[in-house]
Amino acid sequence: MGNRQFPSVFLVLVTILLSIHYSEELQSSHTQTLLRIQQLLNFPASLSKWNNDTDFCNTDSNASLSVVCYEDTITQLHIIGDRRDSPLSRNFSIDSFVTTLVRLPSLKVLTLVSLGIWGPLPGKIARLSSLEIVNMSSNFLYGSLPQELSSLSNLQTLIFDNNMLADRLPEWIDSLPALTVLSLKSNLFNGSLPNSLGSLDNLRILSLSHNHFIGLVPDLSRLTNLQVLELDDNAFGPQFPQLGNKLVTLVLRNNRFRSGIPAELSSYYQLKQLDISSNAFVGPFQPGLLSLPSIDYLNISGNKLTGLLFENLSCNSELDVVDLSSNLLTGSLPRCLVSNSSDRTVLYARNCLDTANQNQQPQPFCHTEALAVGILPERKKHKQVSKVVLSLGIVGGTLGGVALVLLIFFIVRRGNARSKMKNPPTRLISENAASAYTSKLLSDARYISQTKKLGAAGLPTYRSFSLEEIEAATNYFDTASLMGEDSYGKMYRGQLKNGSHVAIRCVEMKKRYSTQNFVHHIELISKLRHRHLVSALGHCFECSLDDSSVSKVYLVFEDVPNGTLRSWISDENAKRSLSWTQRIGAAIGVAKGIQFLHTGIVPGVYANDLKIEDVLLDQNLVAKISSYDLPLLSNMGKVRHGNSSSGFKNSSNNKGVKHVDKSDIYDFGVILLELILARKIKTSTDADAFKDLLQASLGADEEGRRSVADPSIRKACLDQSLKTMMEICMRCLVKEPADRPSIEDVLWNLQFASQVQDAWRGDSQSSEGSPGSESRGLPFH
Repeated sequence: MGNRQFPSVFLVLVTILLSIHYSEELQSSHTQTLLRIQQLLNFPASLSKWNNDTDFCNTDSNASLSVVCYEDTITQLHIIGDRRDSPLSRNFSIDSFVTTLVRLPSLKVLTLVSLGIWGPLPGKIARLSSLEIVNMSSNFLYGSLPQELSSLSNLQTLIFDNNMLADRLPEWIDSLPALTVLSLKSNLFNGSLPNSLGSLDNLRILSLSHNHFIGLVPDLSRLTNLQVLELDDNAFGPQFPQLGNKLVTLVLRNNRFRSGIPAELSSYYQLKQLDISSNAFVGPFQPGLLSLPSIDYLNISGNKLTGLLFENLSCNSELDVVDLSSNLLTGSLPRCLVSNSSDRTVLYARNCLDTANQNQQPQPFCHTEALAVGILPERKKHKQVSKVVLSLGIVGGTLGGVALVLLIFFIVRRGNARSKMKNPPTRLISENAASAYTSKLLSDARYISQTKKLGAAGLPTYRSFSLEEIEAATNYFDTASLMGEDSYGKMYRGQLKNGSHVAIRCVEMKKRYSTQNFVHHIELISKLRHRHLVSALGHCFECSLDDSSVSKVYLVFEDVPNGTLRSWISDENAKRSLSWTQRIGAAIGVAKGIQFLHTGIVPGVYANDLKIEDVLLDQNLVAKISSYDLPLLSNMGKVRHGNSSSGFKNSSNNKGVKHVDKSDIYDFGVILLELILARKIKTSTDADAFKDLLQASLGADEEGRRSVADPSIRKACLDQSLKTMMEICMRCLVKEPADRPSIEDVLWNLQFASQVQDAWRGDSQSSEGSPGSESRGLPFH
């Protein structure tokens, strides 16, 4: 028996010895590669401690140097030198340098800043096929970007600031679908930008400042994730670029723009910094820019903008810098810019304002200059009317007469329509609310562009249903189809003729209203379509036979079959418990749903009283918020799916106007608590108790943090990932709403937790459809 066991024991020993030998060879290979890099870079100070005995995978990181390993392979290399003003010696060979670099095939993050590297970037750098982040700023690279970079399908961040790169920005840039950051500031690029730039759907930062680009900016309106756009110090123009309205920073300074400013700029509610100075923009200045809810820096100086300012204009109290100088503005400086402005910089010289301060021009100057560039500024009536004004008056009078005739025709026709309404032919009136926008919607400019993209949620087009369809789907409202009932009405499970399953909410009206009262409300519902919301598919009005008023409204929602998020993490359901990666993905999904509710419709949808049982999981375990508040639907109440009344109240929700979004942040913190601890939280007292438990564990060591987490995920989660989730959870649960993080801050931390967890697991097969990988891109704050 013992002799039979000997061969197997021998094989085990040989295997162990070979693995140790292989690991030592691998580590030795990487050591020699890093030492060769040290030599090629002429022994910079940041690498002075490297030698043959250095354990690179376990060295302390600092601001100038960091080496990160995973299973004895180097995945991240950060080196920051001090050679900002001088290149390496003439003996340096960038080809040899890159040839050495590619001996680290697992590199995902490469940072080589201020090291004096010079020469054209070799295409062989693309052999590092796992690269996700490349930063080679403040060197002396020249030539064009090598086409081989287009093969790096995982590349998320590309930064080559402060080099001497030239030529055009290549058309193949759209071959980098994961790109979130593209920064090429202070180079020698020239020519016009490629149209393919507008296809980078994930792009968040585009910085092309201080180059020699010319011509029209391509259409960037499809870049719905774009937050930072910096195009200053080029020769772009003449038209204002087409942009998405999620921008936080927009810098167009010192270009050749000479068009008007589009009116929609005043609806960029996330815009914090706007700089369009030193161009030749014409037309009226939009005072609404002063009161944008997020604006803190506004610079329109050095243009030819006109307009009459008033003292009672409102402005954002957070404005730090306002520069209106060197334009053609008239009127009075708004009081809000000069009152309580000890810490605020306000410049307005070289206009024609009614003030003796800051060197104003005489009034005729602004009128003459405006006429010289083809702008007719507003002015008081004069006794002598110019030929131009007379011509405009004649044309206006003619148009006014035509409008009067059309108005009379409309009134007569409307009277006829009302007479017909007295004898309705049927008891059902269907309104196709999604077929066109009402005049009120257009006048309010209530919706942002993202809400108009009805296909974004992967759902069929919103439509009206007939009562017969609703009855057939629910088997004539059979009790077996009843899912639940609450104060807002009954919820039925149904199946449409095409086989798709739906949830149908029946709202019985206590008061009678005409269908016109509901068109605007239905418009709201039809636009709230998002991957992480339980979205509406359509509606049906049931009307009274007596007076044709609406007696019931049926709202048809998509069916989400996999139950609530709570049912996937509770202790009694351990057989189908979500993994740690899936929990982070679910949290990211809920956060994205909240972000859409806050910013996807204006004004945003806040104070949604979110609970973990209000989050449902679809067939792919993608999280969807099933309960959200629609303030305008006061007749119908809150949209809910099933009976969810946990009794939990946000005890710290003051619902102040200034922090109206922070109520949902607190509720989200409670959801995070349950995801981490797998404990049911029914009251604010429970939340406070578990918050204290989490706070204590954060101050402990890694084992202490794991000890409070759900046992089913303790071994699977990386400590850095768990710690990040705990920290953002604690920040969400602070009592003072002003101190809670923004939803963007929450998302950044969740994505960071996901990224480090994926890097630790080596999970390269995550996808957007996986709940554990809602964001594979570089998290950016």
